[in-house]
Amino acid sequence: MSAPVTSNDGSDRRSAALRLGVVAFLSLVLSLVGTGLRAQNFQSPAPYAVLLDSASGTVLYEKAADELMVPASLAKIATALVAFQEITQGRLTLDSEIGISENAWRKGGGVSGGSTMFAILNSRVKLSDILQGLIVQSGNDAAIALAEAIAGDEPTFARVMTERVRALGLAKSVFRNATGVGDPEQKVTARELARLADHIIKTYPELYKIFGQREFTWNKIKQQNRNPLLAMEIGADGLKTGNIDEAGFGLVGSAVQNGQRLIVVVNGLKTARDRAQEARKLLEWGFRAFEARKIFGEGEIVGEASVFGGEKGRVALKAKGPVSLLLPRGAGERLNARIVYRGPLVAPVQEGTEVGRLLVTRGEVKTLEIPLYAAETVEPGTLQRRALDAVMELATGWVRKVLKRS
Repeated sequence: MSAPVTSNDGSDRRSAALRLGVVAFLSLVLSLVGTGLRAQNFQSPAPYAVLLDSASGTVLYEKAADELMVPASLAKIATALVAFQEITQGRLTLDSEIGISENAWRKGGGVSGGSTMFAILNSRVKLSDILQGLIVQSGNDAAIALAEAIAGDEPTFARVMTERVRALGLAKSVFRNATGVGDPEQKVTARELARLADHIIKTYPELYKIFGQREFTWNKIKQQNRNPLLAMEIGADGLKTGNIDEAGFGLVGSAVQNGQRLIVVVNGLKTARDRAQEARKLLEWGFRAFEARKIFGEGEIVGEASVFGGEKGRVALKAKGPVSLLLPRGAGERLNARIVYRGPLVAPVQEGTEVGRLLVTRGEVKTLEIPLYAAETVEPGTLQRRALDAVMELATGWVRKVLKRS
């Protein structure tokens, strides 16, 4: 375990050093893991890929995970998210009737030549069926009709999609339509798709079951779920495939084995066969090649952050619950950890307030990123203490500006 890095990027964003005892603890964990043979050096031909352990949030594998890519029908996962939120918040029910407009029928129905649930023009369809048409059949008509029912039109709904994923902390993904049809401004990242899928699985477990449905019949036309993982008997229970010329073949999938859930994202592959094979190989490797390690116990102090104008100059930080991650069996790789926060924090700092994030990397892999919270309350200090802190902040602020210019 290398020492945590203290950085200053000129925008007043800093990393606080972990305390010596914490550094020693993480080093011990890694030295124990490193006594075996080196972990398998897995490589995927997928241009974009992420493998995520749901329980710990550990990223097991990544490739161009933060680069923007074309989602194709993977965008419908965000379309489903908005619908699930509307249901949970009581604005829609599964029995709500959704109208099939001429726009939805022409752009997404059978006459369009794309994926469709074959909804009938000017008919009204229960939301429960629309969701099956959207998720199981990847129906563009279902997506457009849903968008119009919720937001009035598809462009407005796409803005809602973007706003909703922003609220989940997904800062890069941008949506321009509900279907995933090509648009130069519609881009996502593999990492954010994995996080979105994880959120849906954990937040809407009953509605998530639709993603695992093998087939759906509408208008007397039976269609199979396009997700090839569901037929592989590897514990897969969702989510979605996508393919347009600009995107290649992509898939967001999830599987559970022995109580462990993994989420896989691949995109940009040349064929549907490649997509299925790579997603399966990543999942099987993830289930086989990693083991869990706890690095912080429940309530354990992770580190500290500086406080300006407080009764004390630092506040202890902790995570919500224990912190664990998955490491390759027999790995000899070095973990790097740092605490990042915008600081110094300004007193008062209330206990339980989110003030930073713990970032852990394993080689080039951004293995773990979790929020950290104040473990105690720091009240404002005396006038003399605040004045001293002000002088120190003026001095360090001047130094930061000089370093930035140089």
